[in-house]
Amino acid sequence: MPSLDIASKVDPQVVENAINVAKKEIQNRYDFSGSNTEIDFNKKELTMHIVTETEMRMDTVLDIIISRGAKQGLDPRSYDQSKEHFSQGTMIKKDLKMKNGLDKEVMKKIVKAIKDSGLKVQASQMDQIIRVTGKKIDDLQAVMALLRKQDFDIPLQFENMKS
Repeated sequence: MPSLDIASKVDPQVVENAINVAKKEIQNRYDFSGSNTEIDFNKKELTMHIVTETEMRMDTVLDIIISRGAKQGLDPRSYDQSKEHFSQGTMIKKDLKMKNGLDKEVMKKIVKAIKDSGLKVQASQMDQIIRVTGKKIDDLQAVMALLRKQDFDIPLQFENMKS
């Protein structure tokens, strides 16, 4: 039976490359000359710790990171910007986390969307992925098209398509 896995993964090396390019751009920008802007990336936890002086610079740093990530192939929806920045002394700090893997709520929404579509496929949840099986590859391709049209606030990848 044909099957397909739906996942949401971020490659830590691509994120690190995008951050390194962003750091170089910040160092070379005229509006950041003499500033104490730092970006630390924890590759294991996929989190960034950003420190700068003003809110305007914080917004600029975030824009640079997201745009450099997009040029490296990272979806802008993979950045979890739900945490607000906070002040500590004269500096402003922000922790930015990468969304990696499907959480339970998103998995339920995806499975519900597949079941409500009326396609003759079975969707089952496994750890961080959803496996979809059907009798025809055309049904799996219809599921992919359906999920691409809907917005789940997270980038989706379709892997391991087997016939």
